[in-house]
Amino acid sequence: MDRTQKLLSIRPLIASAKIMPEMSDDERFQNQTLRPIIKLQNDLLLASFKNYIKKMKNTFYELKLEKRMEYITKAIQKDVKLRNSLKGMIIGQLTVDEYEIYIQNSSALNKRMMNMVIKRLEDQIQYFDKYELV
Repeated sequence: MDRTQKLLSIRPLIASAKIMPEMSDDERFQNQTLRPIIKLQNDLLLASFKNYIKKMKNTFYELKLEKRMEYITKAIQKDVKLRNSLKGMIIGQLTVDEYEIYIQNSSALNKRMMNMVIKRLEDQIQYFDKYELV
């Protein structure tokens, strides 16, 4: 089994990630490739953001829920090192063929990727609560 087969075999199937003929290429790539990879990398993305919170002196924990949501968005949009780290966790799971597609429109796909990561972190914001006192 080669790298491509191995990568594809460990990706979770997402029933809601429909592929429709009228979809744009970017939307198809998002549903077919990015969503399963981001789901697969979920625990690593959470751990990475938890580490980011710690590096930023835990100010996240002083915030109310709404401000915590804003904190996640701002951190990923403004902190280039964080964003590049998160992107690397996802891009590293691409097959070579997928990478070839990705580099043709990396700017738009990066935006989709980061929006999906933000949404995923926000949807699991309670994950960070259990680490407040650690």
